[in-house]
Amino acid sequence: MDTLVASHSKVVSKVQIGNSYENRPMYALKFSTGGEKKPAIWIDAGMHSREWISHATAVWIANQIATDYANNRAPVPKILGLMDIYLLIVANPDGYFFTHKSSSSFYRLWRKNRSVTSDPKCFGVDLNRNWDAAFGGPGASDNPCDEDYRGPSANSEIEVKNMANLIESHGNFKSFISLHSYKQLLMYPYSYTGTNPPDQTELHSIAVAASNALSSWHGTVYTVGSIFNTIEQASGASVDWAYNRGIKYSFAFELRDTGKFGFLLPADQIVSTSKETWLAIKYIMEYVCNKL
Repeated sequence: MDTLVASHSKVVSKVQIGNSYENRPMYALKFSTGGEKKPAIWIDAGMHSREWISHATAVWIANQIATDYANNRAPVPKILGLMDIYLLIVANPDGYFFTHKSSSSFYRLWRKNRSVTSDPKCFGVDLNRNWDAAFGGPGASDNPCDEDYRGPSANSEIEVKNMANLIESHGNFKSFISLHSYKQLLMYPYSYTGTNPPDQTELHSIAVAASNALSSWHGTVYTVGSIFNTIEQASGASVDWAYNRGIKYSFAFELRDTGKFGFLLPADQIVSTSKETWLAIKYIMEYVCNKL
């Protein structure tokens, strides 16, 4: 991250949005050509700590944005002329650190953060069930020992607060993109209800076009639809929170694969996953930019 900022200091800076529960700094990369609170795009990765391909893809995309701008490769210069991009590579730093403590499945497949709960034997909250969007509804657990434990209250987790505070204080985000794995899905709201969002037709059209762009690289096939209808019902999800706060172009990716390797995707698939995901994200960003 520091190397990228040093190499592309005219367009990339590192913004600390807060600290994690265990006091690790949370840094977002800000891509900007200047100007105050320009319309912005948010991208996060690693909200679930075991989803290592999301972190790796975010790192690759960060470098691609910077190098595309430096080399005047469309559409990045146009996008950054009109918008800023915020990219949070590690949304759950404590959980991510925990997954590296040992190769045993207990550590490597840890999903939640590492906050203390009401049960002294069970740690952590599922950050993607903790957002203030139908919090406490179906699709999240009230049991601290479960993987999808929602936490004691909406936005109770400092990592969620840090993200939400930055987005709300900025006040001009036009798109919200969250990277997860695995299942090969490109999804839009809602998570907590099967009712279509008001912008469903447009969001579905964008997701189809973006998934087609993704498939053009290596033939990887993604399923497109609402989160509720494609993967599961979930309350307290970040994409729903963003959409409900007026960030119309809100999407979640579930990256490779469909289950052969699952969360343990081999390292030799990082570059191909990143390249194809970039094509989809680039399509979404350019679409949003053209709607300004």
